[in-house]
Amino acid sequence: MKINEQRLVDEFLELVQIDSAPKNERQIADALLAKLKAMGLQVAEDDTGEKIGGNTGNILAVLEGDRDVPPILFCAHMDRVSPGFGIKPQIQDGVISSDGTTILAADDVAGITAILEGLRIIQENDIPHGRIEILFTVAEEGGLFGAKTLDASKLQAQAGFFMDSGGPVGTIVVQAPAQKGITMTIHGKSAHAGVAPETGINAIVVAAHAITKMKLGRIDMETTANIGVVTGGSATNIVPDRVELKGEARSRDKSKLEKQITHMTDVVRRTCTDFGVAADIEVKDSYNAFSLNQDDYVVKLACKAAKAINVEPRLESTGGGSDANIINGYGIPSVVLGMGYNAVHTTNESIPIEQLVKAAEYVVSIINTP
Repeated sequence: MKINEQRLVDEFLELVQIDSAPKNERQIADALLAKLKAMGLQVAEDDTGEKIGGNTGNILAVLEGDRDVPPILFCAHMDRVSPGFGIKPQIQDGVISSDGTTILAADDVAGITAILEGLRIIQENDIPHGRIEILFTVAEEGGLFGAKTLDASKLQAQAGFFMDSGGPVGTIVVQAPAQKGITMTIHGKSAHAGVAPETGINAIVVAAHAITKMKLGRIDMETTANIGVVTGGSATNIVPDRVELKGEARSRDKSKLEKQITHMTDVVRRTCTDFGVAADIEVKDSYNAFSLNQDDYVVKLACKAAKAINVEPRLESTGGGSDANIINGYGIPSVVLGMGYNAVHTTNESIPIEQLVKAAEYVVSIINTP
């Protein structure tokens, strides 16, 4: 079951150089469709692109197998964050990186290539397996839109493995938070800033007072909150009558999440009352939390498969969301697996070739573990 390292690395280098972005995954999707079909899998692309205003749908491929073996799912996403166009990968001392002007897109091309190589090894060595489902999603980085729009009735898997986490191979994310998005629009009163500023109420000032009163950042080990976007004002000589704040809160504990959101909204409403203005507040669920334990089948399988390739499994929690949050919500217990990449979402992103190879070995081991 030796991984073909040269083939794996060459494919990784090929795929990171194909431009991709949330809702604009057409080029890489076409390459993956051709590869999956060449391997003889049943392949289909859904209509997610049309539903979310993109040019590409999710790719679902199936390799049928022994029906007495529980079906499993492997997933990775096709999009990437910016700057992700024109990537020029480099290899130095066994580590792949970009040229420093872009990300590398190991998140999540590493996951894609590990899955593809794992499938090839299974086929080339006639390794027995059950039904294997492959899901390559769109717009994960843009808000998990591909997974949210997926027709989950097409999946039969009893365990899902998402190749999409930091940490070395052997990292198994079993807990992730729920997230709520919050938009708060504060309505002040406009006035000429040079002639009669005292007749206006500066909405940006009101917002500033509110933000300074909020508990933000790390709330506790399960909970975080952030105001990430502030938009308001039209000219320096006009007292702004409107400002919009966009933020979020996350927690692995539902009651803590509700408490944090209530705190943020209460602060804004009280501050607005103090200034004699009003606010419109909208809260939306972004995704639900998931929590698995060592007795769940998917976790036991991930741990056993890791040990089979001489990797010590590490069960971890995360503060980030992923497609696994959505798929767990569909009733398919799923974990997120460490890929060994570093500094993702930055121009310093890199991945050791040794970790890429180990990730492919892990895919084979999961498939091959009884």
